[in-house]
Amino acid sequence: MALPTAAITAGSLIGGWQVARSTGIRPLGGAVLAAGGILAGREWARRTSPAVTGALVATYLGAFGLSHPLARKIGAWPSVLAVSAATAAASYVLADRR
Repeated sequence: MALPTAAITAGSLIGGWQVARSTGIRPLGGAVLAAGGILAGREWARRTSPAVTGALVATYLGAFGLSHPLARKIGAWPSVLAVSAATAAASYVLADRR
């Protein structure tokens, strides 16, 4: 059974942020983020073309980067939820829906 990358990406973005926030150890949150990215990336590479995989990896990393300035404007939780939802939607449409 294929792993749902939409859940992996959303879960690791939210989980990584929550781990970093609750422990105060940002690299630990980064480890959660990296593990989710590696797992999702492996599934994307297996299911899609190299171009789609590259676009999804860029989306995942971009979501992490965008969440920081977005948090200054709308708050941390709304920012993390927004980028997680966008990344999950892209993962679903481009990789999971098939």
